[in-house]
Formats: sequence, structure tokens, C-alpha cells
Amino acid sequence: MDLAGETTSLASTVASSSSSSSVSSTDCDSPRGGDADHELLHATAVSVPVSSSSSSASIQRILNLIRSEDPDSRLFAAREIRRLTKTSHRCRRHFSQAVEPLVSMLRLDSHESHHEAALLALLNLAVKYEKNKVSIVEAGALEPIMNFLQSNSPTLQEYASASLLTLSASPNNKPIIGANGVIPLLVKVIKHGSPQAKADAVMALSNLSTLSSNLTMILSTKPLSPILNLLKSSKKSSKTSEKCCSLIESLMVSGEEARTCLVSDEGGVLAVVEVLENGSLQAKEHAVGVLLTLCQSDRTKYREPILREGVIPGLLELTVQGTSKSRTKAQRLLCLLRDSESPRSEVQPDTIENIVSSLISHIDGDDQSGKAKKMLAEMVQVSMEKSLRHLQERASTLA
Repeated sequence: MDLAGETTSLASTVASSSSSSSVSSTDCDSPRGGDADHELLHATAVSVPVSSSSSSASIQRILNLIRSEDPDSRLFAAREIRRLTKTSHRCRRHFSQAVEPLVSMLRLDSHESHHEAALLALLNLAVKYEKNKVSIVEAGALEPIMNFLQSNSPTLQEYASASLLTLSASPNNKPIIGANGVIPLLVKVIKHGSPQAKADAVMALSNLSTLSSNLTMILSTKPLSPILNLLKSSKKSSKTSEKCCSLIESLMVSGEEARTCLVSDEGGVLAVVEVLENGSLQAKEHAVGVLLTLCQSDRTKYREPILREGVIPGLLELTVQGTSKSRTKAQRLLCLLRDSESPRSEVQPDTIENIVSSLISHIDGDDQSGKAKKMLAEMVQVSMEKSLRHLQERASTLA
């Protein structure tokens, strides 16, 4: 299932119909929400109906216009394709033939509005439609999109970032996008782009990072510092923060340089802890993964920097309310954080409550200690309630 974003975007609406895409469940397909109409159709233009009995003729008329030599006809057709494919999976299929002429519009030396219309039409054609994603890349769209990514126009840069986010959700496109030099440009956008472009660029990088060859290229650009800056400035419950943490988790496995960068970056570990406390369930899973990988790599070196940011309350909550993976990772991290020279991977024979009690005694600050103790009491209460329910269920089966 393709993941949609959470806030208003400057690009394509996610289709409500079922998808033919084979995108991984961890990949974002579409930019963060709805297709904002920044330009209206010409006042003299009449929208072409597609829902009537003459729909085939109407579609063919638009296809003829998009292939026209007349710039105004192409502009009108691109805007119509954009409008009609915003929420219709059927229209995306019918207008597949428009991909090549739309990509040709991107290459023409024409007004910015023509490029914007073609980009947005292609973006809507690609959302949740794997075949169109592949066709757009095969038609040569990457070169002009990369040019727009470096454009002085913030709008074109944003649309280009959004397009790469959608195209990078295709497994077939990932190696092609990586091999064409897109990754350094996306990192540059994360450093210097608008907030919208940064958010879409980091999601595109997250999509691309699932391919090992792309992850190697991402690492070579040294992207951790700009990703951390974006994470710090983003709402911790947002999709942007989730994808930032996903990327950071992948980078932590890469080597000591990335881990040192995270700890030495002022507020870096704290930002990850804040996601662990306030992020989505998936974001919390990535955040605890970051901290666990960090501590497992060198417990002596990284235990104190993690504890210093008040991680215990968030870890306690994860052991009760997180996903299955989050609960396991949180318990392992709590074991590593306890004041012992020989931490074990298994919680037994020490109970998680005893481990946390030991940790609390080493926490500086009354506020953090009090919060951790409260969380511990709540965790014990939940554990007792679960045990009681289990006993009641067993008793009812034996009755």
C-alpha cells in the first residue's frame, strides 16, 4: 500500500481508487496532500466532460490537443489532463498516451507556466499508477526534472521535488534515478530549498534509500546534518519527521562517521528522542531504531549522550504502546542503558521494571526522574491488568 502525506501540498492528489502499483509499503507515492491550483484555465476555455457517453471522443480530443504544434492548445490540454487525473484512476489509464508529449513540453524553451502545467499533469498521471511512473522515466523526464530541481524558480523546484517523490516510489525507477545523479541534487534541496521542496526531497531520498546502491550514493553526499536540521524544524508527528528518522536509521548502520555526526550535532539526539515521544507509530519505530543502533555500536561511548536527553519516559511508553518491533527495540535499549558492564540482549531474568528502576536512580533532574517513575508505575499497572485478563481468559476456557 502506498503511503500518502499529511498536509497541503503543491502537487498531486492521492487517488481514492485502488492502485495497480507494486510500491513497497514503506515508500511514499505522492506529495503531502492535495493538488493546489496555482493557475486557472483560460477564461474562454471550456472543460471537457469525461463522464458522459462521449467520453472516448472527449479523451481523444484532449490527446490530439496535447500533440498539437500550437503552444496554447498544449497548455490547455495539459491543464485538462491534470484536472481529470487528480482523483480518477480510470483517467490515468486513458491518458497514458499523453506521457510522451507532456515530457516533450518539459524540454521546450517556453514560459514557466507551460512547464508547470506539464509537470503537474505528469505528476497526477503517476500517482498510484506504476505503469505511468515507469513510462514517464522511460520517456526521458529525468533530465528536465533535474534542471527544474536546480531552477531559480521556487515553484518549479517544488514541483520537481514532488515529481521525484512520486517517481521514486517505483521499484523499477529507483536504480535509474540513482544512476542519473539525482541524489546529490535532492540533498542540495534539503539544504537550501523551500520548506515544501525540502519535505518532498527527503521523502524521495527515503524511497531511494531502500536500494543498497542508492544508499551508498546517499552516504557519499554526507546528508546527515541537513536531514537533522530538517528534523529539528519539523513537527515531530509529521510524515516529514518519520522519513527523516527512517533515513537517519539507515545512515546509523553505515559507519562511525554518521554516528559521531549525530551525537556531535547540537540537538541531534534530542530531536530523535522527541520523535520517539511524539511521532507516529512508524516514526517512533525508526527513532528507537536510531538510538538502539547507536548504543549497540559503542555502549560506553553513546550511553550517556542518550540518557542525557531524557529518553527513559519515551522508551517506557514504547514497551507498552509501541508496535511489536518498537517494543522489542525499546526493551533492548533499556537493557543497554542500565548501569551494568555486561548488558544482555534478553530482558529475563531481570524484569523490565527492575531495569528501569536502576536507570531512574542515575537520572539527573527531579522532573525527568519524576516523569520516569510515573511512567514506570503506569507500565506496571498495565502489565498487571494484562496478566489479570490472561488469567481470566484461561479460567473461562477451563470452566
